[in-house]
Amino acid sequence: MRDPRMTGYTPVLTPGVTPVQTFTVQTRSVACDGGGGQLGHPQVWLRIEDRQVTCPYCSSTYVLAEGAGDDHGH
Repeated sequence: MRDPRMTGYTPVLTPGVTPVQTFTVQTRSVACDGGGGQLGHPQVWLRIEDRQVTCPYCSSTYVLAEGAGDDHGH
């Protein structure tokens, strides 16, 4: 059964529990591996559809920079 606090693949942030890591990026496709080398998680590619995306493994949030991400549908 799916965790009721999860919506799709994006975790629901829990204040005081979920680490807050926000990165500003220039492209709509970003790779996340948890940043911990051996202590991280498997590398996943995330796609920013609107303004931001949150990694389902580590809850890092990637925010698209203003004026960035115009990849013409690619």
